[in-house]
Amino acid sequence: MAQTSLRAWRAVACGVLALLAALAAGHLVAALINVGASPYLAVGNAAIDLTPLPLKDFAVRTFGTHDKQVLLGGMAVVLLGAAALAGLASRRSPWPGTVVIALFGLVGVAAVATRPGLGAVAVLAPLASLVTGVLVFRGLRGKETVASRRSFLIVLAGSAVAGVAGQLLASTKDAGASRAAVGPLVPARRAPAIPADADFAKLGTPPFLTPNRDFYRVDTALTVPQVRTEDWSLRISGMVDRERAYRYQDIRGRPLVERTITMTCVSNEVGGPYVSTANFIGVDLADLLREAGVRPGAEQLFSTSVDGWTSGTPVADALDPTRGAMLAIGMNGEPLPLEHGFPARLVIPGLYGYVSATKWVTRLEVTTWQAKQAYWLQRGWGEQAPIKTQSRIDTPKGFETVPAGTLRVAGVAWAQHTGIDQVEVRLDNGPWQRAILSREITVDTWRMWWAELSVTPGAHQISCRAKDKRGYVQTAERAGTVPDGATGWHTISFVAK
Repeated sequence: MAQTSLRAWRAVACGVLALLAALAAGHLVAALINVGASPYLAVGNAAIDLTPLPLKDFAVRTFGTHDKQVLLGGMAVVLLGAAALAGLASRRSPWPGTVVIALFGLVGVAAVATRPGLGAVAVLAPLASLVTGVLVFRGLRGKETVASRRSFLIVLAGSAVAGVAGQLLASTKDAGASRAAVGPLVPARRAPAIPADADFAKLGTPPFLTPNRDFYRVDTALTVPQVRTEDWSLRISGMVDRERAYRYQDIRGRPLVERTITMTCVSNEVGGPYVSTANFIGVDLADLLREAGVRPGAEQLFSTSVDGWTSGTPVADALDPTRGAMLAIGMNGEPLPLEHGFPARLVIPGLYGYVSATKWVTRLEVTTWQAKQAYWLQRGWGEQAPIKTQSRIDTPKGFETVPAGTLRVAGVAWAQHTGIDQVEVRLDNGPWQRAILSREITVDTWRMWWAELSVTPGAHQISCRAKDKRGYVQTAERAGTVPDGATGWHTISFVAK
């Protein structure tokens, strides 16, 4: 029998509907196993892992905390376009589209099979996508059948039902209710109260404590892991005398400590926004490690997140009693927000987040640097990652127009675990002028500053630099974020009228 030739719009509909059915089926099966096995998310995570470092840096720099939404949106456009083209290529024969859909399915299988922490059974989700996609496509565009509008509506409705059912099933594992049930976290040792002169928010600096909703978030998780307290555990293994395992109640039942800590992301460019401060509540990480008994020769604390992400921290820093490394379960007086690591995360002052701040942490392995390489070390970032002395101008904003005369300049500076000694500003290439500093809370927190400058009408530039308590003066030499943090003076341009 002669092959039936479809109209272009019908052919496109066949491809697109087969794609939607495949993704919905995969999501439904993943909801029963592990939502991370959803082919769409697994391929997105694989794309993140395989993206070259300069492109990742560009994405964070350009899209900020919206980089994941941009990735998922871009994937959707590419998939829909490819499905439409596969349908068009199959106007006379279903085989071109069948091959394309099968290839998409195999990519999903590979992405899930290689994703850490999912397990072998997780491949059932992308296999469900593959089978569903092929069957739906061939059913809509079979040898002897010209698909009807009714067929299209049935597939569309079925895909919607499967997708919604998958989402509802996934929501039953939602950690939000578990977080709400935690109740108040009362530290046995509270952080010092924050005095009114700890910030100059009225002059244009951020508030000293960053509200949870405004705290920066940079991580590789496409979706926020949903971990309930009743399901969470932390295992300590490797070069220890005794392997240890803790449940959430084991940690919460200990005397809790609260510390005020400023965290900084290594992706923060000079003048960038990825620095925030919070009161973290938890237990001393060094106590947990001592209970396990760290053996001589140990160099690295290799931490693993529930989604398989890994980080490597110098053991010496984790054990240093003066540093105050924490396994944190609370933030600014409440349980950790889901997107910031609930039920538990690491917080180690003075180190960039990629070596010190594993969220949704579930395993700590004491080892050596040679034995294991963490996620970002495999991608060219530095092994040791002390936060660099930096300062930033918050007001006026770059390219702002301000009145001529006396100009008030304000900003922040940080040198965690060392402390800020002074900040200087200068107008154009004039002399440096010392700024007024806010009260220091601890050496692990930022300090606010402000100064007054006299500006004449016209275009100007303002630069700032910080000096830490070791006597180091922030360098003017510009360096990018890779491999161990940006350097340079923050300089803004503005116009006075």
